Amino acid sequence: MTSLLDYDEVLERFDPVLGLEVHVELNTYTKMFCGCPTTFGAEPNTQVCPTCLGLPGALPAVNAAAVESAIRIGLALGCEIAPWCRFARKNYFYPDMPKNFQTSQYDEPIAFNGSLAITLDDGTVVEVAIERAHMEEDTGKSLHVGGATGRIHGADHSLLDYNRAGVPLIEIVTKPITGTGARAPEVARAYVTALRDLLRALGVSDVRMDQGSLRCDANVSLMAKDATEFGTRTETKNVNSLRSVERAVRFEMTRQAAVLTGGGTIVLETRHFDESTGTTSSGRPKETSEDYRYFPEPDLVPIAPSAEWVEKLRATLPEMPWERRRRIQEEWSLTDLELRDLVNAGAVDLITATVDAGASPAEARAWWVAYLAQEANSRGVELAELPITPAQVARVSALVAEGKLTNKLARGVIDGVLAGEGGPDEVVAARGLAVVSDDSALYAAIDEALAAQPDVADKIRGGKVAAAGAIVGAVMKTTRGQADAKRVRELILERCK
Repeated sequence: MTSLLDYDEVLERFDPVLGLEVHVELNTYTKMFCGCPTTFGAEPNTQVCPTCLGLPGALPAVNAAAVESAIRIGLALGCEIAPWCRFARKNYFYPDMPKNFQTSQYDEPIAFNGSLAITLDDGTVVEVAIERAHMEEDTGKSLHVGGATGRIHGADHSLLDYNRAGVPLIEIVTKPITGTGARAPEVARAYVTALRDLLRALGVSDVRMDQGSLRCDANVSLMAKDATEFGTRTETKNVNSLRSVERAVRFEMTRQAAVLTGGGTIVLETRHFDESTGTTSSGRPKETSEDYRYFPEPDLVPIAPSAEWVEKLRATLPEMPWERRRRIQEEWSLTDLELRDLVNAGAVDLITATVDAGASPAEARAWWVAYLAQEANSRGVELAELPITPAQVARVSALVAEGKLTNKLARGVIDGVLAGEGGPDEVVAARGLAVVSDDSALYAAIDEALAAQPDVADKIRGGKVAAAGAIVGAVMKTTRGQADAKRVRELILERCK
């Protein structure tokens, strides 16, 4: 069993240093160096050709759309865009890399020296420096069959799918992140969250961490309080959820601290994160740049984006997420705390889309934050993963505004949509949830309730209008909650004149 040091003791003895490498798959129609499609979930090995399979004589050609996306990402991160850069061959053997080398960028990235300001849960702003954003291609995918862990160790055999080999990737690498102390795990999560929001706003990727189109490699090391040099790092590979990024960093801090305080040394290695246990395990010794034997890719010409092209792409940048949040805060009259709650809940985009579909900001916020967030928590999923769309929420809100649903009935409609029973109107029809708006039907229910409670009827007629509440309750029970309580009260007082 892995020894761990208490988190508070870790912080008393050491300072954490982070380095985050985020790989984002671009949503181009074709791969980075060939014309194969990039559709997710296609039958294995159906989206391949001689180029992405590395067959002899096949030559690559750069995807221009991928280069544009790379430049736009660099600009959004405040990076300098290289006026001249080129690809390199990164040599190593993996069975899911059919060429035995990866076409990447080494010391000449297309974008470098940027930064991203992130906001923590309490409003603290941390500036994360970006070392570079460079272009490369993704690897294929291995499926290890027969083992208990899904990894190669203990497996009977492995299956290889090369559909993903050659899909355009941008790797965004931070400079060392220091001075975060106890908040290092939170900073890691907030950074990946902010980067995901930025990439989504740019429209360059679907940033689906569950499908691997956004993956984080978390580098963690510890420095003794009196040290002047960074400690040896580990790299936890391909962490694929925001929560897991935070958990992986925290676990590595406590594990490394236990090793160091016990007189051991940290091994420079890759590690794997186990979602079910929240722990990391050893992968393989980590290579250095010399081990990869980088050299310029001889089959591709350098890329030299002109200043005019860069400025043209700069003009295509959308409103940045932080600018958009500031505008929304002003338009919706939100406090800093209210805005942070929406951001932390992952609700800003959903609420905005619901407002765009016709709901009021207040109604949209109430549904997503006050009701649907509870459902997401109970299911253990992100808010955006719930099986309901902003347009459907807006439709429910419209039905309430039109008097066709009460707030209570509306919750039943939302529950029906979440249960997969169809859209709001289909659920209303199937469950019979429409408001009883026929005054004659309401009068019948009111007369029945007044006859059953003559003493209450006498009080109302005597001027004690508060007593009408008992009759309202009876009518609502008779109509199974499908009457408009306000209208029922009006009719009761009219009946008792």
